[in-house]
Amino acid sequence: MLDKDLAELYGVRTFVLNQAIKRNVERFPSDFMFFLTREEILRISQTVISSKNIKFSKNVNVFTENGIAMLSSVLNSQQAIQVNIQIMRTFTKLRALMEGNKALAEKLKELELKVGTHTEDIKLIFETIKQMLAVPEKPKRKMGFLA
Repeated sequence: MLDKDLAELYGVRTFVLNQAIKRNVERFPSDFMFFLTREEILRISQTVISSKNIKFSKNVNVFTENGIAMLSSVLNSQQAIQVNIQIMRTFTKLRALMEGNKALAEKLKELELKVGTHTEDIKLIFETIKQMLAVPEKPKRKMGFLA
């Protein structure tokens, strides 16, 4: 998430958020937070609607899931704490959803492999069942007088 968006969520100005980060820079390694290049800022300003006037920003901080979690130790306002709790719950739900989809994909792959190797056997079983269910036709009796 962008610093501007997080500042809005936390109810502080972007300057205040970035100032708090500068005071605690050791808490934000490169896998928690990184900076966008000027080219990236210009590119994102064309596609991101929520971050108006981002193209005029000199530098933009971007936070990963871990960086957002670390912000709770830097920003101590009541709103920041509540927002961070909600964000962490959302990340947890997303992770669980992705794990569920991964497990489902694995099950489908297993089933596909099993069916793929037994296709002929399954067809033979269905044909046999159809034959067993088919009722043999009795010859129809002719109507009328027999000579």
